[in-house]
Amino acid sequence: MYTRMQEESPSRRTLLTILRTYFLTGLVVTAPIFITFYLVLWFVEILDNWFTPWIPLQYRPESYLPIGLPGTGLVLALVVLTIIGGLTANLLGRTLLSFSDRVIRQMPVVGSVYTALKQIFQTAMREDDQFSQVALIEYPRRGLNAIAFVTKTADIRVNEATGEEMISVFLPTTPNPTSGFLLFVPKAEIKILDMTVEEGARLVISAGLADKESSSS
Repeated sequence: MYTRMQEESPSRRTLLTILRTYFLTGLVVTAPIFITFYLVLWFVEILDNWFTPWIPLQYRPESYLPIGLPGTGLVLALVVLTIIGGLTANLLGRTLLSFSDRVIRQMPVVGSVYTALKQIFQTAMREDDQFSQVALIEYPRRGLNAIAFVTKTADIRVNEATGEEMISVFLPTTPNPTSGFLLFVPKAEIKILDMTVEEGARLVISAGLADKESSSS
């Protein structure tokens, strides 16, 4: 009996290994899909809770349908933001926007938060490329290299203070590339990589697990 158990144990381990591989493969395939849908539904629900109460009851979809229609708040938010954008595009709208901007900036504490948030949104909504190239820099010490994104040539005052041409780079953290460090690196010490910014971001988010084939698929 002991010999038979010894003979069966490798096959059982093999079966468990196969089942474990199938489970992890299914998790890798389905988890991003479910998480994405969950985040989208969560965002739509937040907008519905914010904007739907502003719609008169007789104009809401649930007044004509047996069930509520999600996304009503999202549609209203898009319409409102588009109208606000159109109003601020003319002279009167720009004047009012400039006046309100000055008033908010002069408020203690609120002005600092408002200015920081405005700069973040303006940078995020820029249509031009925020990062031009992906590079390797030696960080945090000599002999170790880290992925960084080249932003632009450093401010001339930085170059004058260091006595050499510096390049400003953004060093992201893993796996959250939205946080990181602004570094000024000598141009001669930057190694430009043959990859797109999107491929570099995938490499950072995956903690180095993403390869060129998975990035291009």
